[in-house]
Amino acid sequence: MSTGTPVSHSIDRAVCAALDATDPLAPFRDRFALPDGVIYLDGNSLGALPRHTAAHVDRVITEEWGAGLIRSWNDAGWFAKPVALGDRIAPLIGAAPGEVVLGDSTSASLFQTAVAAVRMRQDRRVVVSERGNFPTDLYMLEAVQELLGGSEPLERRLIHDDGPSLDDVLDDDVAVVVLTHVDYRTGRMRDLAEVTRQVQAAGALMLWDLCHSAGAVPVDLNGAGADFAIGCTYKYLNGGPGAPSFIWVAERHQAAARPALTGWHGHARPFDFELGYAPAEGITRFRVGTPQLLSTAALEASLDIWGEVDLDAIREKSLRLTELFIALVDARLAPWGVEVVTPRQSARRGSQVALRVEDGFAVMQALIERGVIGDFRAPDLMRFGFAPLYVSHADVWDAVDALEDILSTEVWREARFARRGAVT
Repeated sequence: MSTGTPVSHSIDRAVCAALDATDPLAPFRDRFALPDGVIYLDGNSLGALPRHTAAHVDRVITEEWGAGLIRSWNDAGWFAKPVALGDRIAPLIGAAPGEVVLGDSTSASLFQTAVAAVRMRQDRRVVVSERGNFPTDLYMLEAVQELLGGSEPLERRLIHDDGPSLDDVLDDDVAVVVLTHVDYRTGRMRDLAEVTRQVQAAGALMLWDLCHSAGAVPVDLNGAGADFAIGCTYKYLNGGPGAPSFIWVAERHQAAARPALTGWHGHARPFDFELGYAPAEGITRFRVGTPQLLSTAALEASLDIWGEVDLDAIREKSLRLTELFIALVDARLAPWGVEVVTPRQSARRGSQVALRVEDGFAVMQALIERGVIGDFRAPDLMRFGFAPLYVSHADVWDAVDALEDILSTEVWREARFARRGAVT
């Protein structure tokens, strides 16, 4: 997909401002509480705060909790929230009603679904993932290997861009393949439908991590015929820190799927208080325990916005922003050896751009001090996320302008920019 956006050396800030003036998504920017003087390009780590979230959460606290007390489990629909909000997420990922449920953390939801997938292929002994997957995915799969391996852990095979490839590792022993749709470091996007087809042709099940996809790029899980997926809601979906994950299980698998954690809220009759576990029908069996209702309230407020959004417009603007950023980096930052590592082909790119920069950590800290917030991933990548609902074309121009100044003045060499906090 190409947007045809002018991205030549002659582009200037006035051109960027003109693009913003005709941007159909521009009005959404005012729906977010963005600090003055800040260009926020880290929505791929934590989305910005919708303006009405605080009031909505406050209402849940004061009215539903404060006045309603325990009655709100029924009167305010608390108990049904995980499935009700799952149905609101479903259109964003190409899912049907009754296929999505809110989970706990992303790690816990991956564990839930990976165990269920492996159990559906008990005659197979191999789990496939990618060396570059976000570490929690690999850590959770280690636990799955140990839990389901019996006297000998399941085998794990890891693919990589430098080899081995998925073709190299797929065989009759593979039970499940767990891959991230959009790579968290480089922004490279896999062909969800083609990879799913390839995996299923080998008799394995496909589990997708959509953490860097949901709300950023087109996702059509049912169109691709995928099997399982998980994702987070605190990045592009703007659910806030600690917002719950989501779990998707294709309807055709729900009756046979046995999740790892058989909790009270996943029981068929939770208020019968039976001694033995009986799984609920459908996606509800993937629930575990009490939902984090205050975090769920924040997500609910954000989904009010997403109910108004045209996803095709999201993708079109995402590509305009990332193409503009790449072009400006090429035109203005080449003297400092800045390398774009994100794929330039639009079909292979999510909504972020990663740059390889010498001493990138210090450069990023200097950039953040200037009010342009991105982030850094070791060993040498500066990441910039472009959330189309609140990032403008002028933001892109100003961000590259600030980065050029930091590199040319070498202000990043000051000692304070090399100091690292607990979170980098």
